[in-house]
Amino acid sequence: MRALKALVIGMGVLIVAGTVTLVAVIVQRAGGVAGGGAARLELALDQPEGSRIAGVAAVEGGALGVWVQRPDGDRVVLVDTRRGRVAGEIRLGR
Repeated sequence: MRALKALVIGMGVLIVAGTVTLVAVIVQRAGGVAGGGAARLELALDQPEGSRIAGVAAVEGGALGVWVQRPDGDRVVLVDTRRGRVAGEIRLGR
């Protein structure tokens, strides 16, 4: 009888621990307080004077496409957000 009582108490503790773990994972994945915040990226695009950002779009693979209007013509600067650097640039050919 003591073994059965210990087994029931042990299973009850496992059920409570599993429920707490499940709730913590759900809160974390939903972007709550448990550490699932958004990352910040600070990056200088090093564009000439008079340039302005006209638009930003997400690119597949975790990159950003930044449409930059410059005095010498528009271009799209590709930013690798994982490495925090400019990955490339697309310009119109002449």
